[in-house]
Amino acid sequence: MTAEHDQPAGAERRQLNAGFDDLGFARPDTDREARLGLPEVVYGPGKTPAQVIGVVRALLAGNEGPVLVTRVTAEDAAEVGAAVEGGSYDPVARLLVWRPAAERPFRVVVASAGTSDWPVAAEAAAVARAIGLAVHELRDVGVAGLHRLLAETETLAAADAVICVAGMEGALPSVVGGLVGCPVIAVPTSVGYGAVFEGVTPLLAMLSSCAAGLVVVNIDSGFGAAIAAHRMARRATEQRAVR
Repeated sequence: MTAEHDQPAGAERRQLNAGFDDLGFARPDTDREARLGLPEVVYGPGKTPAQVIGVVRALLAGNEGPVLVTRVTAEDAAEVGAAVEGGSYDPVARLLVWRPAAERPFRVVVASAGTSDWPVAAEAAAVARAIGLAVHELRDVGVAGLHRLLAETETLAAADAVICVAGMEGALPSVVGGLVGCPVIAVPTSVGYGAVFEGVTPLLAMLSSCAAGLVVVNIDSGFGAAIAAHRMARRATEQRAVR
């Protein structure tokens, strides 16, 4: 293993007592787990494998919970995984995970409207599992064949939260929001023909939904949806424990 796997040349790493590590090129937030219940998550694009390795090592050393790297290519994941043992890689979700959390009693249904939406839904499902949520996947239940969704009403009704992933006109979350009383997290995707405007059309449709109270995250942000579910789960499981 070369020195570049530890950190870029010339960068000085020193442990601070301020809740973060100073790696020279990055300052991993080692205090985030105490504040939010999860360690900082590493966004892969724009970082070299050496930088990802340095940040992952700092987070593993400074936290007890799962450490995740999102949107990482298979090539970079192989290099990082070879340098930092114990990780697993999901090529569809493009997610690297160390120390996945034990499953908690919080059920999340991840429903994708079409097969083309699945890569975004896969990220949501993989992140949710890695942070300890119980995940059930419903694929290809878009509103163009509404009977496919209605056949799953019992599964939807049993969920503590539903993540709906849809492109095109983005109607799926509105329909689900009218069927269930639990939180519904809507994820617009950039899937669709020209007037979809790379996800802007479903984003605006979800924000304008007549199903009141939808949580809407950014375009293609399966990760954001899973973390929204985590915030709900953390509060809900704390309240169940008190009871």
